[in-house]
Formats: sequence, structure tokens, C-alpha cells
Amino acid sequence: MSTAILTGPPVAGSPLEADLRTLGFDVRTANDAATAADLLAAVPAQERVAVVDPRFVGHLHALRLALTDPRFPAAAVPGALTAQPGARAALARAFGRIPVGAGTAHLTDVLTDTLTESLDREETPLHRVELGSLVATVALTPAQREDAREAVAAVDDEAVRLRTAVKSRDGFFTTYGISPYSRYLARWCARRGLTPNQVTTASLLTALIAAGCAATGTRGGYIAAGLLLLFSFVLDCTDGQLARYSLQYSTMGAWLDATFDRAKEYAYYAGLALGAARGGDDVWALALGAMVLMTCRHVVDFSFNEANHDASANTSPTAALSGKLDSVGWTVWVRRMIVLPIGERWAMIAVLTALTTPRIVFYALLIGCALAACYTTAGRVLRSLTRRARRTDRAARALADLADSGPLAELIAGRARGRGRTGSFLAPVMAFLSAAVLLVWVIFQDDPTSWLTVGVAVCSALLAGAAVARPLKGALDWLVPPFFRAGEYVTILVLAARADVPGALPAAYGLVAAVAYHHYDTVYRIRGGTGAPPRWLVRATGGHEGRIILITVLAAALPPSGFTIALTALAVVLALLVLIESIRFWVSSQAPAVHDEGEPA
Repeated sequence: MSTAILTGPPVAGSPLEADLRTLGFDVRTANDAATAADLLAAVPAQERVAVVDPRFVGHLHALRLALTDPRFPAAAVPGALTAQPGARAALARAFGRIPVGAGTAHLTDVLTDTLTESLDREETPLHRVELGSLVATVALTPAQREDAREAVAAVDDEAVRLRTAVKSRDGFFTTYGISPYSRYLARWCARRGLTPNQVTTASLLTALIAAGCAATGTRGGYIAAGLLLLFSFVLDCTDGQLARYSLQYSTMGAWLDATFDRAKEYAYYAGLALGAARGGDDVWALALGAMVLMTCRHVVDFSFNEANHDASANTSPTAALSGKLDSVGWTVWVRRMIVLPIGERWAMIAVLTALTTPRIVFYALLIGCALAACYTTAGRVLRSLTRRARRTDRAARALADLADSGPLAELIAGRARGRGRTGSFLAPVMAFLSAAVLLVWVIFQDDPTSWLTVGVAVCSALLAGAAVARPLKGALDWLVPPFFRAGEYVTILVLAARADVPGALPAAYGLVAAVAYHHYDTVYRIRGGTGAPPRWLVRATGGHEGRIILITVLAAALPPSGFTIALTALAVVLALLVLIESIRFWVSSQAPAVHDEGEPA
């Protein structure tokens, strides 16, 4: 239950109390600021409190945005403000600063505005809602009230609510092929009490059924898989629109939406590979390659964004050119489609699944995503090299967490600390060499399943430790985590492929999926403001360099069939370890409510 305190002169015939009850508030009235403060103190500490002027005139959705959005500890529009439990103390202090006594009434003619200005001076961030065409005002005279009511009647707040349920920036296919009708599906879900998390789960189940259809290896199965994959994407858009429509944001919802997207896509790749195997075509290497490419591409996105999380506006020539291109309508859509975002990618996969073969699907996916990765990464490198900005400690910490360094790299970094210069290119160069030395060896060596490969893996770990020995505040230090991911994932792929026994690549697929989940989980913990996974978990999983050394040891010590069994066992152990800790954390997390709008890729 939430409580709304109406404080100010009453207005006969106002629908305000009914609107507040519609939004779930228990309405109480106060004649003056002192009485309102007493009512505030009487409300249980765990409840949200709103203070509303009875002369408020505005749209119901304006009140909804100001008083029910869970993402902000305090929020306000003219005539109304709210404070969640974390901001209740700040609101109480704001009441305490209200002047009392003769001659002070004019200072608090609109109490809510006085409280809002006072909250602005508090450390608790106050969110001022951007109303756009919505109306929210305090009508002090009958004439003002009549004008405000006419303004309210002139704007359909339900139409505004539907329009703003759709992301302002999205891909071409999503914008024109999905959102025109999925927003109405979101409203249908809201009116039936469905939550975004339930829709997200339905999207996952639909995609898993699509993967099962693809695994049949029949033309009918492929056609059904393509249609179900598209419907899964419709539901994937609907869950976010439902969250925005009904303001049902949560940290867990953002995590489910993000991780389920990856689970759906990678499960579908596995379904295609199983279907192809039924037809006598082994495409597991292509499926694993597609998963590796997509994951590394996302790591580039995450690392670049975290490195620039606290940076000021980018004034580099590259950013200026990008801004000019965005001012020309058609170039915006071309540039968004070039990066093959999730909408375009899933549409391509669905159509090709229905009309062609899994091998062609993976070829198209690998070529398209490789070109998109080159385009986006090159642009980000140019932006990083041409801008002048100091990376913050928070950004450096996030990059270090994304690097996923284990005990060995930590030990090496501790010994090498202080020998590099912060802001130089040493870290990305060392990270690149760490991956390149290992990959060149395992790819071009006649027999990479030897003890020499273990020695090369140890050298790679030494270089990895040197890469993270200094705070990652250089212009290109955001490349360190992607280099580590590429080195680890591709090494697993190559060693499994070179084992050349049935089951090795599917086992490697499961192992990379488990490790990738751990890396995605790290990203969304950081994004949710809760920090990286606990160090014990990172150490227990060995870190990227520990896992590489272990896998090379297994490849050297075991026959191919034994290596396959070992990969399977390792995949199961890692999956259980990271899943149990991740689920425990997200279910019990007290992080602030957020809704992740998703990455364009």
C-alpha cells in the first residue's frame, strides 16, 4: 500500500482522489504543512508516500509517471511529488524546513513546489518527470482550472502512454515491423494483470519450442521454427513495452530480459545444429563460431559503454561526423541496420531457416555479424583515439571486473604493478598478444593437443597478468576484455574441432555457453549498480587464464574421447556454479529498480 497526502485547500468535484485510488494510493488529507508532516511520520517506513496539492489538474498518466515509477527514490511534477522509503528521510527534512508563523503563508502557497525545491537541495536525487504533451499543473483560480481542464481534454493520455511504451531508439525492423502492433499486445497484457517477467518467460519458452522444431531437421520443422522465432521476438518486444506502459520496472526484470535473449538465440543455434546433424550435415563448428562471434561482439559493446559511462560528451571529430549523419533521416536507418541489431538478425535467421538450410543460416549470420562487428569496433576505436577524456575509477573497476582475471593473472599483475604507465596502450597490446600468441599456436600447429600448448597457455597468462597490472584508464583499454574473451572462446572451439571425435564440439558449445553466461551475468550486475560477482566465484571458476590452462592440460593429458567427457563435465560444473550463485543473487538482490533497454546488437 502507498499513501497520498492531500495538503491544501480542497476543491469540490475534483476527480483527483479517485485518480489517486486508481493508482493504488490510500488518500489522507491535511489542512496545513504541520498536519501533513504528522501524517508523513505516521506512515510505515517501508511505504511510498506522495504529497499532492488538491488543486492539481492534469492527466492520470502524468500522476502515474510522477508517483508510481519504481526507478527513482523521489520524483515530482507540478503539484505532486513522491518519495520511496529510501527518500522518506529527505522528505521529512524538507517538511522541517518549511517556514511557519505570521507572514510566511505566501512562501508555501503551493506546498508541493516548496517541498520539491527543498528536495532538490538534498543528496537524494529528485527526478523531474518530462511531461511532453501531458498536462500537470496547480490551478489557483477557477479560470486557471478551466483552462487546465481544456488542455487535459485536448490531449489523449492513453495515446501518449501507448506511444511512450515503445523505445524511442530501435532498429528498423522492430520500429516498423513489430512495435506498431506489439504495443497493443502490451496493453492487453497490462489489463489482464500480466507482468513483464511473465511475458519474458513466455518469449523464452516460445524460442525453446522453436529450437526444438529446428532440431527435427525437417522442412516443416524449419518453417515452424522460423515462425515461432518471430513470435518469440514479438513477445520480447512486448515485455519491455509492458514495463514502460505499466511502469513495472525491476532489476530482476532487466536481468531476465537480457539473459533470456542470449539463452533464446544460443538455444536456437543448437537446435539448428541438431537439425542439420539429422540430415547428415555437421555444423556444430559454425554454431559455436556464431555464438563466439556474438558474445565477443557484445563484450565490445559492454566494455566500450562502461569505459565511457562517466565520461562527458564526446567531442571528437568521429562523434561530430556521426552526429551529422544522424541528422539525415535515411542514414540513421542505414547505420542502424548495418550493425545487424537483434530485430534484423532474428528476422534474417527466421526467414533463412524456413527457406534454406542450417549451414546457409550460419554462413549468413557469421558474415553479417563479422562485418557489423568490424564496422562498430572501428568506429569506437576512432572515437576513443580522437577524444580527450579522463577515465574514472569506476570505469577502470568495471573493465577490470569484465576482464574476469583469475588467481594466476592476479598474482602476475601484483608483481608487475607499477611498471606500466596509466593511459598508455600497454594494456590492450598485452591483452592482444595474450590472445594472439595462443590462437596462432592452436590454429596453425599440427598437433595443438600437446604439452607445448600448455606452455604457450602459461605464456598467455603471463601476458594477461601484465595487461591488467595497471588501472585500465587508457583510451583503448576497453579492448582488454574482448581480447580475453576471443582468446578463451576460440581456443576451446579449435581444440574441440581438432579433437575430431563425435560430441567434442557439442561439449565445447555447452562449455562456452556456461562461461558466456557468467560473463553476461557480470555485465548486468555492473549495469544494475550492484557490482561484479563475488571474488570467490571468479576464483572458483579459475578466471579466463585458469580455464585456458586447464583445458589445454586436459587436451594434452587425455585421449580425444576422454577430452570430450572432460569438456562435458567441466561445462556442467561451471554451469551449476555460476547459475546457482546468479539465481541466488538476483532473487535476493535489493538493487534499485531498472529496466534495461537492451543493446542494439
